[in-house]
This record gives sequence, C-alpha cells and structure tokens, in this order.
Amino acid sequence: MSFYDFEAKKLNGQNTSMGDFKGKTVVVVNTASKCGLTPQYEGLENLYNKYKDRGLVILGFPCNQFANQESGSSKEIEEFCQLNYGVSFPMFDKIDVNGKDAHPIFKYLKSHLKGGILGSRIKWNFTKFVIDKNGKPVKRFAPVTTPEKMEEYIQKVL
Repeated sequence: MSFYDFEAKKLNGQNTSMGDFKGKTVVVVNTASKCGLTPQYEGLENLYNKYKDRGLVILGFPCNQFANQESGSSKEIEEFCQLNYGVSFPMFDKIDVNGKDAHPIFKYLKSHLKGGILGSRIKWNFTKFVIDKNGKPVKRFAPVTTPEKMEEYIQKVL
C-alpha cells in the first residue's frame, strides 16, 4: 500500500483519492475547532498560501477523540474554518485517528512515522505528517510544533 491508495471524504461529502496529490508535498493534520492549538489553522493556511504554487497541499482531518474538541457537524466545522481562519486547503469529514476505528490514512501514517514516548499513537490534535512528492511519509511533527516551525523543513522537501 502507498499513501496514494487511500481515499477520504471531504466535508462536502465528495470522495477524494490521495492519488490526486501525486507529485505534491502533502501535510496531513488532525484538527479541532475548540482546542488550545486551534489557532494553528492560521499558520497552516499561511503555509498553504505561501507554498501551494510550489506543490504544497495541506489536508485537514477533524477529529473528536481528544476532550470532545470537535463536536460539530461537517457544515459547522466548514463554517468555523472559513469564518475564523479563511481555510482554503482541503478539509475532510471528521474521523478517528486512534483505536480500532482509526481512519486507514492515519493507521498507515502512524505505522511509518512513530511518535515519541507514546509510540505510534497520536497524543493530541494538530499532529502533522509530511508526505514527500513521491508519496513517502518523511516527517512527523508534534501537536505543539507550530506551522511556522515546520516551514524550513517544508522548503527542503518541496
């Protein structure tokens, strides 16, 4: 299996193949609207706008597994992201990132890029995975690592 073999459903209900992002550098991030880290949406949007013409794509996956911080519907999540942060990168349906119901994309990414003391388990919202333009998972960033601190690395892999 490769990253490009997976699919996910966008907030608007449209199924999207990760194969659509072949040749791009992709950042996959689990998000939440009511988290202390939610302001990272702004940094992610800034990164996306700055580098999308060079091949960067950011994919947001809302998740409600951490302290019920993403309890809204798809429509509410989309409106929140638009109104508060002007999010223009693709946002997907709410998913699980840990446990037996974890989305296959996150199972795949966690198996390739282990975390710290918790192993592969995602410990909080805004864990970020970087996939290079060949579809290889190359880096995992902790939730507290801001998008601004990722920029130098993103420049290298573009």
